Amino acid sequence: KHKLSRENYFLGVLKQSHCYHFPHSHMKIINLTKNTTLAEKAVFANNLFSRIKGLLARKEFNSPEALILKPANSVHTFFMRFPIDILFVDRKNKVIKAISNLKPFSITAIYFMSFLVIELPVGIILFTQTSKGDTLQIIP
Repeated sequence: KHKLSRENYFLGVLKQSHCYHFPHSHMKIINLTKNTTLAEKAVFANNLFSRIKGLLARKEFNSPEALILKPANSVHTFFMRFPIDILFVDRKNKVIKAISNLKPFSITAIYFMSFLVIELPVGIILFTQTSKGDTLQIIP
């Protein structure tokens, strides 16, 4: 039998649990309605560890980055150092709410129809004119 080191085992568990914080797994997010690119370096945070960490440890968050929280229907910016843009997206990849410039130490309402949340650097929503009803595509 082949024994895995603790480090390799942990990395394997992270990969299997879809914690996409590895350089080869960046995704692109496109607004199909407006034909614009929202992010070219998006990563999923869809397990307990990656969701808790989120953007909390970051000192800055710049374009073309994005963080996708799945599942999610509300977010907070407690202990964050910078404002962010937020998109609440349903199961059909339609934007159900766009929030620009959410300041640190804020909390959003709960959007029950939201399947995932996309956190973007501040200004992306305004720059791309992304709005409620737009259809997005996430490209691996």
